[in-house]
Amino acid sequence: MPHWRIGTIGFGYSDWQGVFYPKDVKSADHLAFYAKHFDTLELDTTFHAAPTADRVRKWAAAVPEVFRFCVKTPKDVTHAPPPLTKRIEPMLAFLDAVREFGEKLGVVLLQFPPSFDTGDGRELEKFLRALPTDVRYALELRHASWNTDATAQLLRDFRCCRVAGDYFDEPWDVPATTDFLYVRWIGEHGRFPTLDREQLDVTERLAWWKRRIDSAAKGVDTVWGLVNNDFSGYAVGTANRMKKLVGVEVKEVEDPRQGELF
Repeated sequence: MPHWRIGTIGFGYSDWQGVFYPKDVKSADHLAFYAKHFDTLELDTTFHAAPTADRVRKWAAAVPEVFRFCVKTPKDVTHAPPPLTKRIEPMLAFLDAVREFGEKLGVVLLQFPPSFDTGDGRELEKFLRALPTDVRYALELRHASWNTDATAQLLRDFRCCRVAGDYFDEPWDVPATTDFLYVRWIGEHGRFPTLDREQLDVTERLAWWKRRIDSAAKGVDTVWGLVNNDFSGYAVGTANRMKKLVGVEVKEVEDPRQGELF
């Protein structure tokens, strides 16, 4: 059976104050508090700007040894005008910075825009060939043209994971292309006015995902599962819901608004 690492996408949400984070916990201490409840996190802030090595070391120092960071590649790499191979140098600089996580670096996520299609396939292959092999990579390829056996083989050749993303349309079947799976429960951006409670019951959806992952996880060591607030309205609640479903211990957080449902 694979090891499950389940967490959220981002952690610095003001709507979580007084709900997940106690009111007396300062924002500077949010990451350390978060790491008492989850063993992984996808850093979305790195998408907007590459972090400095010093910033990475501070993040790493705030969490225990068992914790792992997944980091989203800066948009200056993945969303820049083509050709992609012109972005190899900034990508390598980004990797140099996040290597400061040391053993706490989990996966480097490359999320490409929906317009990025197989017409860029040669560029993608050259780009992957230039990447160092001491880092785990997961690619989110959102254009339908990538949904082929050739794509799966390309990713196997470079030991990269094909991200399974749930935007509440019907997800594609994603084969295991390396020794881990990477699942992102995203939902619809801007769907909920507040992000402090589950406003949609996704229990059956998560159970469907568990069955799908179980069938795809042969030979897989780790399943990384990251939840966005937009999936149900409150990523912490949904991440804990998934943890219970797969048998991972949940450290409950006392919510002062207990009794409210969906």
